[in-house]
Amino acid sequence: MLHQGEKAPEFALPDADMEMFDFSSLRGHLNAVLFFYPRDGTPYCTLEAADFSDHENEFARLDCVILGVSRDDCMSHAEFRDKHGLSVRLLSDEEGEVCRKYGVSQFREKEDGHKKLCVIRSTFIVDKEGIVRHALYDVQPKGHAAEVYQLVKGLNGKGRQHAHR
Repeated sequence: MLHQGEKAPEFALPDADMEMFDFSSLRGHLNAVLFFYPRDGTPYCTLEAADFSDHENEFARLDCVILGVSRDDCMSHAEFRDKHGLSVRLLSDEEGEVCRKYGVSQFREKEDGHKKLCVIRSTFIVDKEGIVRHALYDVQPKGHAAEVYQLVKGLNGKGRQHAHR
């Protein structure tokens, strides 16, 4: 698991349009909200991704980009995005490498007794210097975007206070 104050692991993943996104490209320019979700198209994942999409412009005004990550492939992401009118960038971590780096993979026992590797719904707020400012694990999707927005606002407020001293 990652904790507040740690350096966010860098990565490069393809998005829904199969274009590579390099997380390090944000360094020095933008804050990031990185939300990991279990699967495209499920009710809670749809709620979360739609909520972030609905508020994407508000985050952008705080110099913050929103990135969704799951183990679904690029085609699945494109269908999910188009079906639900999502605007946030969805990244494909098919191999689960980034999920492991961020500590969001966990084995969960299914009803038939078998264990399956699952992605824990988690969100990381990373500042412009690449430092994890908030690590939220096992989040509830309802109202989550609003909660994260308040944390990002606080992050920016702290930055302005230090600049005036």
